[in-house]
Amino acid sequence: MGSVMYEIMQQEIRPLLAVDIIEQLHRQFALLSGGRGKDGAPIITFPEYSGFGDLVAEDFQNVVTYLTSIPSLDAASIGFVIIIDRRRDKWSSVKASLTRIAGAFPGNLQLVLVLRPSRFFQRAIADIGIKLHRDDFKMKVPIVMLNSLSDLYGYVDKGQLTCELGGNLDYCHSQWIHRRTAIENFAVTVKTTAQMLQKFGTDLAETELPNDVQCTKDLLTTHTEKHDKLKDELKLAMKQGTTLLGCIKEQAAKSENHQLNPDEMENHTTVERLLAQLDETENAFEQFWSKHHLKLEQCLQLRHFEHDFREVKVSLDSRMATLTALSDIGDCVTLVEMLLKDLKTLEEKAQESLEKAQLHALHGDQLIQSNHYSVDSIRPKCVELRRICDDFTNEAQKKYDVLSKSRQIHKGIDKVNQWCESGVYLLASQAVDKCQSQEGAEAALQDIEKFLETAKENQLSDLKNIHNQYELVLNVEVKANVQKALKRLDDVQEMFEKRQVSLKKLSAKQTRPVQPVAPRPESSPKRPVPHKTPRTTCPAPALSRRISESSSATKQPTEAELAKRKNVSRKVKGSLKIEVMHEASQGGSSHVLVTNETEESLSNRRRHIMNELIETERLYVEELQSIMEGYAAELDNTELSPLIPAALENKKDVLFGNLPEIYEFHNRTFFKELENCMERPELVGTCFLKRKEELQIYEKYCQNKPRSEALWRQCGDSLFFQECQKKLDHKLSLDAYLLKPVQRITKYQLMVKEMLKCSKNQEGTAELEEALATMLDIIKSVNDSMHQIAITGFEGNLSELGKLLMQGSFNVWTDHKKGHSKVKDLARFKPMQRHLFLYNKMLLFCKKREETTDGHEKPSASYGFKHSLKMSAVGITENVKGDIKKFEIWYNGREEVYIIQAPSMDVKNMWVSEIRKVLTGQLEACREASQLHQKITENVYHAPMRNIRKMALRQSDSSSPETGFRRSNPSPNMRQKRGWTQRCLPSMDTEDFETIHSSAEELSNSSDGEDESSNKNDHDRFRVQLTYESRTAQDLSLESGDLVQFLEEAEDGHWLVKNLIPQKTGLVPPSVLQTAAGDIFSDMCTAALSDSEENENPTWGDVSQDSR
Repeated sequence: MGSVMYEIMQQEIRPLLAVDIIEQLHRQFALLSGGRGKDGAPIITFPEYSGFGDLVAEDFQNVVTYLTSIPSLDAASIGFVIIIDRRRDKWSSVKASLTRIAGAFPGNLQLVLVLRPSRFFQRAIADIGIKLHRDDFKMKVPIVMLNSLSDLYGYVDKGQLTCELGGNLDYCHSQWIHRRTAIENFAVTVKTTAQMLQKFGTDLAETELPNDVQCTKDLLTTHTEKHDKLKDELKLAMKQGTTLLGCIKEQAAKSENHQLNPDEMENHTTVERLLAQLDETENAFEQFWSKHHLKLEQCLQLRHFEHDFREVKVSLDSRMATLTALSDIGDCVTLVEMLLKDLKTLEEKAQESLEKAQLHALHGDQLIQSNHYSVDSIRPKCVELRRICDDFTNEAQKKYDVLSKSRQIHKGIDKVNQWCESGVYLLASQAVDKCQSQEGAEAALQDIEKFLETAKENQLSDLKNIHNQYELVLNVEVKANVQKALKRLDDVQEMFEKRQVSLKKLSAKQTRPVQPVAPRPESSPKRPVPHKTPRTTCPAPALSRRISESSSATKQPTEAELAKRKNVSRKVKGSLKIEVMHEASQGGSSHVLVTNETEESLSNRRRHIMNELIETERLYVEELQSIMEGYAAELDNTELSPLIPAALENKKDVLFGNLPEIYEFHNRTFFKELENCMERPELVGTCFLKRKEELQIYEKYCQNKPRSEALWRQCGDSLFFQECQKKLDHKLSLDAYLLKPVQRITKYQLMVKEMLKCSKNQEGTAELEEALATMLDIIKSVNDSMHQIAITGFEGNLSELGKLLMQGSFNVWTDHKKGHSKVKDLARFKPMQRHLFLYNKMLLFCKKREETTDGHEKPSASYGFKHSLKMSAVGITENVKGDIKKFEIWYNGREEVYIIQAPSMDVKNMWVSEIRKVLTGQLEACREASQLHQKITENVYHAPMRNIRKMALRQSDSSSPETGFRRSNPSPNMRQKRGWTQRCLPSMDTEDFETIHSSAEELSNSSDGEDESSNKNDHDRFRVQLTYESRTAQDLSLESGDLVQFLEEAEDGHWLVKNLIPQKTGLVPPSVLQTAAGDIFSDMCTAALSDSEENENPTWGDVSQDSR
């Protein structure tokens, strides 16, 4: 009910506007022209209107009420003058008008002027009627009946009347309605705008400030948009009022004599008043908005400050935790240096965070100085930031001071230990027999005194002072090491004092001249160690270790040297005593002692190496486990998922590779097998041999390493890895631990090599040697695979080419038999830089390119594919004239020749050897294929074929520098005569033997005795390619170009041949011979397969063209 009453009251309070009664006003049955009576009373005119009597009472009431509300209160209080014009109407109309006015006029009346009907009869009736019914109208004001307009002028000035009443007042009813509507609309706009501003201000005042940056930004944007919108509406309203005021003033400026009537002046005043109200509202709103906008901006500044504060604090807290976890005192100088380096690195990394914290604190001070509303929240945070920075700086300085002191102490300990070891060695190296003489004793005493002076130079006594000064910062272990070093120093000094006393006594003795029995200088050897150690003196452990190592490294005299020494001793004038003393002075009896100590030392070294291998393996397994549990498993932790960078999503396998597989292998298998070798270190080689296949898993890990490193560079600085590192308490980041497998696989061969050094002629030595070769081969395979993944542009599948055997960079020249003369000439002078990849089935020629990265690492290499050769059609010439580092690889019967220059002879020999193995393997496969072929078709082996194959294999196993293993085409004559085919090629590529098409009929066509004899003679004949001079009576001298026949092979590898021209027989090395019939593989395949297939299969030359 209350709300309904409120709405009614609102409706009653709302004033009547022209727009509400616009239709009634347009009927013009009543109007307010703006004229005034003589005393300033407003004039309301009721002009002649034929339908006046039919007007609805409500319409009449609304119009009259509206017209009486327009004049000011002062004018309305004087009273209204009503002029009723009924000159053309009847008395009945006059009566109806007076009756309506008397009953419904809302204002104060002053005078009613009636222009009576002008027709005589109606005028007379009007006179009588007004006399009779005056009292019926119940008007308290006089009603004046006027006969004409001249009578009207007596009551109202002519200038206040419209032209319809004979006046000169300028009035247009439609214009008046339009202006009133505009003024009232403007007033409504002003009121509505004021209400909107008031409501917006209330909303702003009641808005709660957000607690985060984004919401604050959104709120500031929303409020600013609303403010701008209201501002535009204010401007529009102001423009509307200004335009309206200009229209009113324009009317006044029509003529110089024209003056605004009182109503127009009232309109002018109203518009000016509304504009003033609008301007005041705008100013008040802008002041309020400025304060609110400033508060929002300060709120946004505060939220930014708080956000940056949290980030900086988290970063500094993390750095502080890392700093706190950093050890204060290391176990040795190296570890202390590493800790100092880590500390410096940490300080450098934290420097950016410290600078940010200081700048952030300064920014907070600026906010406080700018009268920020939230000073109480900003000031404590500034204090907190400065405190954290000071704490970090002080803690870092404290760590640095303690580590510096620790380094100083450890250096002092090392100095003392080194001095003590040198001293013990000096004491042990002084031979007793030399000290028996006065000169020897004095020389030894001088050596001791000089050495004791070095103790002062090295300031060894400072260790005790340093220990006393820094005792509070030292831990128990370091204190014990200092005490041990000081104790050792005292012991060694005491030993020197005792030796000094003894030597002084010896040097002070008065000895009688005695003929010395020592050997002459020219016959005494000059080996300083090992000396015979006095039995009364026991060297320190370090000295024993040094003697054992030096003795194991020192070779014993060879028989030739001993014989030489005996010859020299025979020339010396002396007795047998001198020779015996010579041997004794050389430590002949002590040699056995040194040898025994060496064996014991080697055994200790083996155990030490094994312990180190097991301990490092245990540490390696633990590190792998920490990576798997602390990083890889945490990627699946839902609590840390918000911290995981987007770049790492679904890329767990890229980052870690096959690290889980490596961990499982070492944890479950390899580590336990190494532990089983604890008591028999020399048998550790069997572990590596047994697991050489499993160790190949490192190849896959290393191939993935570039992708892993690239991914790490993208997301290595994320909070996820920092949090994981903090939980694990790791001093190094994850990328350092991901490098551990690469380091580990390269470390094994070093440990095996060290074990092999101290395991000569021991059980398991052969296994150690084989294990070393295996580990080196694994490292080479890993390294080669890293190069292989960088090959680009090869359209085939590298996995189908077999195992990658070798790879390396070479200078390459090309030569062609047919055409290409221009290329050939250029190739002689300008080699191509090519990187070669040797597979079982193909040789790839690539061009190496250095590709720059994003600056994190050195440029990486890629290998653009250029050319390839099938190994089934390749031949090799091991030596090329002019350069011992060059060799030839030729293709399709030397139609394509590639001269390859290796960087060294070792590289060349390795490549030639590996290529030879590939070709030999293909030869074996071809031979087995042919044997199986004949076994299936005939089930009989032909002796001539076996002889030919035996001869061919002998030639293939020899190290011919020229022929090597060729696959050249035979001459055209031989090709037509023999009809060599492609039959050997499938077996060379290890294809299924069923693909060799043959039949018993074909085989029988090629097995007559004439062909076999011809084949055998061809294969037994060789051409001499190098002149050979006989060295023994059994050798045969040959000239280049001679034709010889092979008879048999001697035990030393030489061949027994017969020179066919002089018919002489003798032994020659097979390296000077070259087959006279054709290439090895072609002869072999021709002998193994039938000649009758020449009409059904393409020849070798066709295959070469296809392969090209």
